[in-house]
Amino acid sequence: MPAATLAIDFGTSNSAAAVLQNGEVRRLRIEAGDETLPTAVFFPANGGAMRIGTAAAEALIGGEDGRYMRALKSVLGTALFHEPRRIGGARRTLAEIVTAFLAEVKARAEAQTGLRFTRALSGRPVHFHSDDPARDARAEADLRACYAAAGFDELAFRFEPEAAALAAHALGEPGQIGLIVDIGGGTSDFSVYRSDGTRVQILASHGIRLGGTDFDQAISLDHAMPLLGHGGKLRREMGEGLLPMPNAIFVDLANWAKIPFLYTPETLRSVRQMRKLAVKPQLLARLETVLEHELGHELAFAVERGKIAANADAGLAQIDMAEIEPGLAAPISFTTMEMALEGYRADLRNAAALTLAQAGIAPEAIGAVILVGGSSLMSLVGQEAQALCPAATLHRAQAFTAVVDGLALASAA
Repeated sequence: MPAATLAIDFGTSNSAAAVLQNGEVRRLRIEAGDETLPTAVFFPANGGAMRIGTAAAEALIGGEDGRYMRALKSVLGTALFHEPRRIGGARRTLAEIVTAFLAEVKARAEAQTGLRFTRALSGRPVHFHSDDPARDARAEADLRACYAAAGFDELAFRFEPEAAALAAHALGEPGQIGLIVDIGGGTSDFSVYRSDGTRVQILASHGIRLGGTDFDQAISLDHAMPLLGHGGKLRREMGEGLLPMPNAIFVDLANWAKIPFLYTPETLRSVRQMRKLAVKPQLLARLETVLEHELGHELAFAVERGKIAANADAGLAQIDMAEIEPGLAAPISFTTMEMALEGYRADLRNAAALTLAQAGIAPEAIGAVILVGGSSLMSLVGQEAQALCPAATLHRAQAFTAVVDGLALASAA
């Protein structure tokens, strides 16, 4: 009997694993009681064992001393991925951390199935990095090396939206031409396909580096960061007049992947100097608190919760920042969130339109648009897809598992 292949959707925000058994997809519960696993790790400061998924978030929220990290996939293909840093009592690279994460996924899958997996079929975005073929190739090579170091002797990749098409095409009508819109944590990917009801033909695929973490960053910069001094003014050390507040620290603090790298003495000294010169020093005092007490991820979770609440309800929600200062909160509504994300609408629509052009298909010929990926739940995604393909019926597939289901189906090929 040939060795079983483990299908792995290693995502920016969530990961999943599945195997094909007796022609049926079996999703594996690699997270206790769940089929998806948050792509997050936590290293205790005292050098204890790495925790992943929900356990990592629980350690962070519980106030345990250590380093929490998320959105590691977004760093593939960059120099930062191989730069050693002191994390959890030891010098580690992000490559080593991703390897350890994949090794743990493999171990949990083997424990659950009783099988030994040496082969993997992994999803990957159409482009890890937009308009940069060299960096895109480095990103795939980085991920391939991590799978090998995690114990997989054989590895193949499949574009994530194409895998989703295999799993979700039946939502449309037989004979239809459909469009997969896969908006994940780090990328937006599109595939045009033709289905005869049983088989799927991929006509074109395209993608851009834009996803839910970018949405979170834009919302954070627009709503939360002004309460920490973003957009403020500094007095000149010599002479009259005011200077704009530097943006870099706020931009990185609003970026899931870069938060841990702000916790340095140099960054804290810089913020303290800005506080002395700030027109509103009380706002910079809050930023100092975030860095001193390493509250960046708590703030990012609060922004994410505010985004979800505003997307679900047209009323007023809030970003709870009480961890930083008692009673502190940033109001957010569906309207203000939409304004913060307005600039991304054209990017999404243009990328989908380019996919259709590459396939030689007119937008009016699309009969079904299938939304997958956690960030496809954002209202603007469906709105832009419907505006581009006015004759299409909009379907929501299994947002978090369509890709891994398709990868499992593809593993039989």
